Amino acid sequence: MKQLFHTPEGVRDVYGSECERKLYLQEKLQKIFHAYGYENIETPGFEFFDVFSRQVGTIPSRELYKFFDREGNTLVLRPDFTPSIARAVSMYFHPEDLPVRLCYRGNTYINNSSYQGRLKESTQMGVELIGDPSVDADGEVIALAVELLKETGLTEFQISIGQVDFFKSLIQEAGLSEETVATLRELISNKNYFGVEELLSSLNLPEKLVTVFSMLPRLFGSLDVLEKAKELTDNPNALRAIERLEDIYQVVRQYGYEKYISFDLGMLSQYNYYTGIIFQGYTYGTGEPLVKGGRYNHLLEHFGNPAPAIGFGLVMEQVMNALERQNIEVPLMRGKLLILYPQEGRSLAITIAREQRSHQMEAQCMCMVKEKTMEDYISYGKRHQFTDIICPRSEEEIQIINLYTDETRMCSWKSFGRQEV
Repeated sequence: MKQLFHTPEGVRDVYGSECERKLYLQEKLQKIFHAYGYENIETPGFEFFDVFSRQVGTIPSRELYKFFDREGNTLVLRPDFTPSIARAVSMYFHPEDLPVRLCYRGNTYINNSSYQGRLKESTQMGVELIGDPSVDADGEVIALAVELLKETGLTEFQISIGQVDFFKSLIQEAGLSEETVATLRELISNKNYFGVEELLSSLNLPEKLVTVFSMLPRLFGSLDVLEKAKELTDNPNALRAIERLEDIYQVVRQYGYEKYISFDLGMLSQYNYYTGIIFQGYTYGTGEPLVKGGRYNHLLEHFGNPAPAIGFGLVMEQVMNALERQNIEVPLMRGKLLILYPQEGRSLAITIAREQRSHQMEAQCMCMVKEKTMEDYISYGKRHQFTDIICPRSEEEIQIINLYTDETRMCSWKSFGRQEV
């Protein structure tokens, strides 16, 4: 039998400087979650099938990684964090009469078609704000998404906001069949103007509904899009949905992030559990959204404890791709030292390393070998993102090589501890 030692299709190894930057960035983003008052939660990497079933409204069954436990129960690898956290909140945070703020990070698994060119395993970080139905909660979560993207180093991006209730109100007014709704949803999401018009021509709908459905793929842009939407319908529920977006915009303005906001009433998520606003964050250099989220006021009903909620997930792979394509460096601010010593200098090298580690510095010791030159060690240090090489020859003679500038200086052990490397 032929042994396979490469990775399966749709997954990849992350190592070296790329892994270093990814982990460093995750730590920075985690601090922002905590700054907004969100608490950590971890859920299992696999759950019972019912947590992600069609009734929940998550991704199609054919895109789940399914397997069986010893008792014959169907299990799935987690494709989406939100249903998992909704299940956990229903189990452990009930009753709770005030909002619950939770943040997470981990991997998700979706068995995409190989023709889509997407990874089947991705790292996500995100938040869920549960128990708060207000516009303030919507605005906070969107502002948090903006702040996260800014913290990555991105400067040119947009959070595009849609409103599921606007579409659902019109569908209810039109009385369309489930099959027709599914087709119309896909055509609008894909901005297929001609497809929408062709489908509508085969339906017996009032002219006003035909007009608004035809316009949905085109209703994207700045705040004036909402004014255009209100002119297209007199449906009370649809109008309330638009007013909600206007109110959210005012909250985001209070955070000072309105320039990052746009609207897209043709945005219709494949996740059916969304009930109000949905949003996605985009930047140039990647066709996939970096951030995906929305309000899901009925999802927790499936797990027995109804509560309104909103949240989002940030896809780290998309963020890293965008940073690379825009030539934005992730600055690793912490020092990382390579302490290089001959065998007789081991004791001093270990003493220096312990001292540096006690001050939260990263210090790697390496005994020199005759077969390697200093140029070899310098090249190694640069490849592995070290900031300095420390060469302790004696307590009175310590050589420091800055790997960013290639400058070299000398100091004693007594003065070394008082200097910033």
